[in-house]
Amino acid sequence: MSAVSQLLNPDAPASLERPALRKHLIELRRGWLAQPEAQAAQARLLRQVTELLRELEPQCLGLYSPLDGEFDAQLALQAFAAGEALALALPFAFREGRRMDYRRWDGRAPAAKDECGIPSCNGAVVVPDVVLVPCVGFTREGYRLGYGGGYFDCWLAAHPGVTSVGLAWNCCEADFAIEPHDQALTLLLTETDVIAP
Repeated sequence: MSAVSQLLNPDAPASLERPALRKHLIELRRGWLAQPEAQAAQARLLRQVTELLRELEPQCLGLYSPLDGEFDAQLALQAFAAGEALALALPFAFREGRRMDYRRWDGRAPAAKDECGIPSCNGAVVVPDVVLVPCVGFTREGYRLGYGGGYFDCWLAAHPGVTSVGLAWNCCEADFAIEPHDQALTLLLTETDVIAP
């Protein structure tokens, strides 16, 4: 577990089973986001994401609809894609088979929900060349901990040429055992770091 995590919650064990670790990190993130420094951290992560997108120059960018406590990567579009002809996509998850597609998105408020109840869209299925991926937790080796469905890992395994960029908060760096289905991200951004495994 990171030094930051230990400072915020020194009684937290260094290693937890994934469900308990996930719950712990979500609670940790919620508490951290209530602190005054969180607003400045969000602005720093927004700059990191915007600068990286300018370097990557995606043709089709896969975003996500943020859940509580996740960084809203859609904010980066205002700075990065102003006046650009950039194709956008949102994930659409199917409960059966735990599969996920990306669907072309027009950038307006998502008009549909996927089978997990997350805002999405009904556009044509596309394969973005760059995807931004939310992280509940992460390791310095580029692995992410999500909500346990395995949707992003399965999609990334099926599309190995895609540049995947995890977005996380420093306080959620964690130790967890890597499982066979886990896919390492191409890059991982926090409010202070660019991690290239």
